[in-house]
Amino acid sequence: MINRRSFIIGIKSTILNKKEIFFLKKYKPWGIILFKRNIKTIKQTKKLTNHIKKIFNDTKYPILLDQEGGRVNRLTNFLNNDLSTSKFFGNLYSKDRKIFNVKYNEFITETANHLKLIGVNLNTVPVLDLRLKGSSSIIGDRSFSHDPKVVSRIGDICIENFHKNKIGTIMKHIPGHGLAKVDSHKLTPTIKQNLKYLSKKDFIPFKNKRCLFGMTAHIVYSHIDKVYTATHSKKVIDIIRKKIKFQNILLSDDISMKSLKFSIKDNTIKAFSAGCDLVLHCNGNLKEMKAVAINSPFLNKFIIKKTSQFYKIIS
Repeated sequence: MINRRSFIIGIKSTILNKKEIFFLKKYKPWGIILFKRNIKTIKQTKKLTNHIKKIFNDTKYPILLDQEGGRVNRLTNFLNNDLSTSKFFGNLYSKDRKIFNVKYNEFITETANHLKLIGVNLNTVPVLDLRLKGSSSIIGDRSFSHDPKVVSRIGDICIENFHKNKIGTIMKHIPGHGLAKVDSHKLTPTIKQNLKYLSKKDFIPFKNKRCLFGMTAHIVYSHIDKVYTATHSKKVIDIIRKKIKFQNILLSDDISMKSLKFSIKDNTIKAFSAGCDLVLHCNGNLKEMKAVAINSPFLNKFIIKKTSQFYKIIS
C-alpha cells in the first residue's frame, strides 16, 4: 500500500491500454472499479484482474463491482439474476423467513463465487436506501423495503454472508437516498425532511453495520446543508460520523455524476475537504482521472489500517 493515493477509478475496456498501465504505475489508485464494459467472459475478466494485481504486486488489491442483482447486474454475459431484486428478497423476508434464509444465502453464495472467479473482492452492496412512493425509480426495486428495520436487518445478513464468502461490502447511499425525487446521475436531488424525521427513518438502516465501507449520496439535505450534497458537506458527514456513528472508510459516489456541479478537480477537492476518505471516479476518461489523481492525497494511517482489515476479510 506504499505510496497509493486515496481514489478509485474505472477503466475503458476489457484490457488495459498502454496509457492506463502508465497511469496505474504513476498514480497508484487505492482500487479499481469494473463495469459491464470491462467484462466479456470469465476468462478474459480474470486475465484483466490478474494484470491489475500484478502491476501492484498485490493479490488482494481492491477490485470493485456493482453486483446487486436484478437490474444492476454487471455479469449479464454469464450470470442471469434478473428476478433476484432486493425488493424480491425484502418481500420474501417479510413473508417467510425460513425460505428467505435459504434463497438469500444461495443468491449471495452464487454471486460471491462469480466475483471470486473473475478476481473481484469488493461488492458495492447492500443498498440500504428506503423504497418510498413518489420517489425516483433510480432506487425502486434496488431497495429491500420501505421499513427501516427490515432494510437494516437484511443489510446485516447481506454484509455477514458476503464476508463469510470472503467478499468485502460497501453499503450505500449513506445517509439515505430513498426520499430523492430525481436521479442523482442526471440532476441534484434535494431532500427537505428535517433531521428528526431522517433520524427515525432514513438513517436507521446505516446504524451499527459491520461494514468497512460506506458510499455517500450525492443529495442535498436542505435542513442540514442548503448548499452542498452529502459528498461535499462537512455538516452531513459530521452527522454520518457522530449521529449514525459510521467510523470506517467513507467513499464518495461517482464524482462524474451530474448531481455534482463543479469541475472534476473541484469535486475531488471538495469531497476530501468535507471528510470523504476515498473518491470514486467511474467513466474511464483519462483526462478526468488525472485530475482526480493529482488532487487525491496519499493513503493515511486510518485508511491503511482499515484496508488491512478488509484484506483479512477476503483472505
